[in-house]
Amino acid sequence: MTQNKDCAAINRLLSIMDELRQKCPWDKKQTIESLRYLTIEETYELSDAILEQNPTEIKKELGDILLHIVFYSQIAKEKGDFDFADVTNAICEKLILRHPHVFGEVKVNDAEDVKINWEKIKLSEGRKSVLGGVPKSLPAMVKAFRIQEKVHGVNFDWENSAQVLAKVKEEINEFEDEVKQNNPAKMEAEFGDILFSLINYARFLDINPEDALEKTNRKFIERFQRMESLIEENKQSLSQMSLQEMDTYWEKAKEALKK
Repeated sequence: MTQNKDCAAINRLLSIMDELRQKCPWDKKQTIESLRYLTIEETYELSDAILEQNPTEIKKELGDILLHIVFYSQIAKEKGDFDFADVTNAICEKLILRHPHVFGEVKVNDAEDVKINWEKIKLSEGRKSVLGGVPKSLPAMVKAFRIQEKVHGVNFDWENSAQVLAKVKEEINEFEDEVKQNNPAKMEAEFGDILFSLINYARFLDINPEDALEKTNRKFIERFQRMESLIEENKQSLSQMSLQEMDTYWEKAKEALKK
């Protein structure tokens, strides 16, 4: 029954998309290229909804992304390149091929074995580099995390988190040396090494660094805006306050949010 419901919903969406491409001036005008930035925006909106743990918004944003997938497929169908069925069947074949422990005879012990097999299978498919599938346009922090995950998949990795933490400390020392030398180019390079090592350390601790930093960003914004409200309530001006005075309100804001 659930499968029939899902099929009916997909067919309804495909039918609506086909009609929009025929009758709506805006939809008719769109190309795969024009949709690209909109898709990126929708993905970030989904990310926001996930971080906010809002099921209603997650459902809404997933629908928007599904619409884009159908939209791309419709445009490609009109050009004779592929259609929605081709897209769906291609991912089905990929999932079957890359899960031989489910659809074949391969044995795995845990999720870690699955990740290692996944990278080996991709190399066997003709990919020249383990890192060949990392998108160039990924944000730097996300890219670093994916790079580290992928090389881990072929066992190019540290043995334990203590080694990674030692590397973080080593990179900080090297950065401090370059700061003393006041060499901007080398300072930048060493700072990048610190970030890369910290991201690696987060991975060893099973922390997603992108999520962690975004949550800190949101926490800071919430506290700062509460501080601004407290200052306004006391009829004072933020721009005319000393750092010490602002810090007093900052602590008040933190306490207010705890309550």
